[in-house]
Amino acid sequence: MSDVKRYVQNRTERDTEFAQNYEAGYADFKIGVILRQARESAGLTQEELAKKLHTKKSSISRIENHADDVRLSTLRRYADAVGANLQIRLAHS
Repeated sequence: MSDVKRYVQNRTERDTEFAQNYEAGYADFKIGVILRQARESAGLTQEELAKKLHTKKSSISRIENHADDVRLSTLRRYADAVGANLQIRLAHS
């Protein structure tokens, strides 16, 4: 186990607020990574995707880096632009 994983594990066991915030933050981070990977798999730069969506490169960067505040309609447009299907799933943890 890496030092970072060990730290996170120890901290989440001691601090419930940290544990809740860590999980939410990590989920948002994963969404941004998935979006970036989909764009890159489509062979698009942020600039090219921005043109397809009639927006600015900074908007694409914000979506990919701060996915916690993205509208569902934006995610649908993003998915369409990179040739992907948007699928949403609710799961019990």
